[in-house]
Parts: sequence; structure tokens; C-alpha cells
Amino acid sequence: MMYRKLTKAIIPVAGLGTRFLPATKAIPKEMLTVVDKPLIQYIVHEAAEAGITDIILVTHSSKNAIENHFDTHYELESKLLEAAKHERLECLSEITPPGVNLISVRQPEALGLGHAILCAAHIVAPDEPFAVLLPDVLMHHPKKGCLAQMAAFYQQVHTSVVALEQVPSEQVYKYGIAGVSDVDLRIQQLVEKPKPEEAPSNLSVVGRYIFTPRVMELLKLTRPGVAGEIQLTDAMAALLKEEVMFGFEFKGGKSYDCGDKQGFLQANVEYALRDPVLGGFFRKYLSELDMNAVQSK
Repeated sequence: MMYRKLTKAIIPVAGLGTRFLPATKAIPKEMLTVVDKPLIQYIVHEAAEAGITDIILVTHSSKNAIENHFDTHYELESKLLEAAKHERLECLSEITPPGVNLISVRQPEALGLGHAILCAAHIVAPDEPFAVLLPDVLMHHPKKGCLAQMAAFYQQVHTSVVALEQVPSEQVYKYGIAGVSDVDLRIQQLVEKPKPEEAPSNLSVVGRYIFTPRVMELLKLTRPGVAGEIQLTDAMAALLKEEVMFGFEFKGGKSYDCGDKQGFLQANVEYALRDPVLGGFFRKYLSELDMNAVQSK
């Protein structure tokens, strides 16, 4: 059987980011920076590393800044060139990975993650697999990004793959949790925010997916649930009845929930410490920081 190559990814960026107000009143949450790059740039580069050539941004009318970030800014580039600021010019040229085509579609109403994915259905061919990356989650790995690892695994199994990461058992109530087989991480069930005593495991779903084409068809059949939203997890539950779905445990790296203020701050600190230019200075600064002097009154 011939399988289509994985070349498309959907990134839902239509959310309003209310947890970060007032910062996100005029700035999309995906444009908040971790050190010197906006969140969305890290996500796009992770997709490109996995061999994705067509990235579909499911966006909102208030999110023009995201599209502008990946567009050419001729006036700025000419000013930098005239001033011989070549290093800064180079960082602009690296914003969009080579060979990547960015496509924007609108989600007119916030009707759930499943609905956001459906907004891109006309761009994904009926027989084509696709990835989904949630932009709130940064996935750092020192060698090979999470989606690139998953894509390599997908080429072996040619069925849906969901990224999983262990969380403390007492915190499973915060996450979608996967029940898996002990041998090969085949997903048996998906439970949204279970009580610790009812959780099938401590493996949380962390915002990276590779889906077979069947998921898009099941999303079209999924009825709206709470608040009229179409939930991706409902379509995934239906898929489990038809196809094998594997979990992929993300190891050797670290995820950061940047939809949460604490996770966002942790990402900034740790990415700054890894930065080849800033890292040494920042580490020294933290080691010498007088915590008592900066405590809130």
C-alpha cells in the first residue's frame, strides 16, 4: 500500500489568550517572546525540522501580527543593510525556514480545537496525513525536536501518533491522559483531566499529533459538545474504534506549557540559560541574585 508523505501541519492560533491579559489585548499570545523569538516561530521551526513544507495557520482577524512576522519587511531590511547591521539582518532571514509555505485560514468563531482543524480541511487532501502542533506548548530537545522524532516513528507505523509525557500522578487532573498498553504504547483510551485515583496512567497528551486522513472525516461527523464546541478528543475516541493509535513518549527533552504564566516564565529562564550568548551572563546573574531583595512587599 502506498502512503502519502507527511508534508502538512496545522497550527491553531485563533485563541484570544485571555490568561495573559493585559499583554494580549493588542498582541497575539503566540507573539509573546521566549528570550528573543515569539512562541510561534519556535513552533514553525519545529514543524520544518520534521519535514513539513506546508504550514496552515488557523487564525483570527485580530492575529495579523503573526502573518506579518513571517512576511518580508522591505523597509526594515533595507535600513539594516544600509547600516551594515548584517547580524540583525540575518536573524530576520531565519524567521521563515527555507522551503516552508505558510498558509493562513480564518476560524470565524471559537468553536473548539476540532473546529479549528476543520477550518483547514479544504487544504489537506482526503488521503493525506497531517500534523497538529499546539502553539502554547514549547518542546525543547538538544538534538532532535519532538515532531521530527514522531515523524520518523510515523514512517514506521503509518497510523496516528500522539506525543505523551509523564507527569506527577497527583497532577494528572490538569491534563488529558492516555491509557496505553504496556508493550508498545498503543493508546487504549483518552481521559480528559481525570481524578488521580481514576487516571489510566500518568502519561499526558502534550500538544503534538500526527493523524491519518480518517480523523478529518470523523471531525466532520463529530457533534458539538459543551458550549457548542467540536472537540478533537471526541474524534480521536471515535478513531480508536477504527484504527490503531500509538503514543509517543517524549524523552530526553522538556515541554513547557506557555499558555500558563508560570510555564511561560520557566521557558524564558531555561531558554535564556541555554542561549550561547546570554547563557553565561544570565547564569551568573541568577547565582548572585538576592532573592530577599526582590520579594514582593
